[in-house]
Amino acid sequence: MYSQGKLVFHADLDNTLIYSCRHEIGQDKMCVERYQGREVSFMTSRSMALLRQVKEKTVFVPTTTRTKEQYDRIDMGAGALDYALVCNGGVLLVGGKEDEDWYQESLRLVWGCREELKTATRILEADENRILDVRNIRDLFLFTKSAEPAVSAAKLQAVLDPGLTDVFLNGAKLYVLPKHLDKGTAVRRFAGRVQAGKVAAAGDSMFDLPMLEAAEMALAPEILAKLCRPDRHVIGVGKDCIFSDAVLEYIISVLK
Repeated sequence: MYSQGKLVFHADLDNTLIYSCRHEIGQDKMCVERYQGREVSFMTSRSMALLRQVKEKTVFVPTTTRTKEQYDRIDMGAGALDYALVCNGGVLLVGGKEDEDWYQESLRLVWGCREELKTATRILEADENRILDVRNIRDLFLFTKSAEPAVSAAKLQAVLDPGLTDVFLNGAKLYVLPKHLDKGTAVRRFAGRVQAGKVAAAGDSMFDLPMLEAAEMALAPEILAKLCRPDRHVIGVGKDCIFSDAVLEYIISVLK
């Protein structure tokens, strides 16, 4: 599947290439995800057209914290993809199917954090602010929601070893991830798998920071780009444009 010499382009999905119905991206948009009969995610028509070009000229690898089931709901209009990284890089899809060797290696990477995840599970299950069941995602990381996410995160951080795990918040969503299960590690693993040349990346959140720093060239909102190491080539994108459009336009420009 891999065409040697092509740019490998890792891109986050939510708020990087696709947007929920709560995010204003104008009227010229297309639905790319339906859930329980509702239209829940969209792309601008411009981004959809650009992505088709990017897919033809790069090894495009969606790199997301979504599970495979959540990822499979998305249709960005670019046709079947050779690769995708889901579960924060813990699961590699090749031609839409899980690569078992990759998953087993991911389990080995997080093995040393299994007791921390058990401790985090106990803390979250007893948390009165929790508004969703505690979900263990493929024995790789934990996910739940809290009515007071900062309070719930503080309870975890007071007990968990910061050298082993990270606690991330995204609105009401709360994640506990082993240190070695990050998108930067996934980017480096994938580069070794396909003997990649140059690697580009795009993302919008703290989940994406390791991925941005692992790439030779990356794009992020200005506020996130400022958090990246100064020795990395991370381009900040301002608020006066739609991020997905700007990202894909830039990737196309460097390929010319």
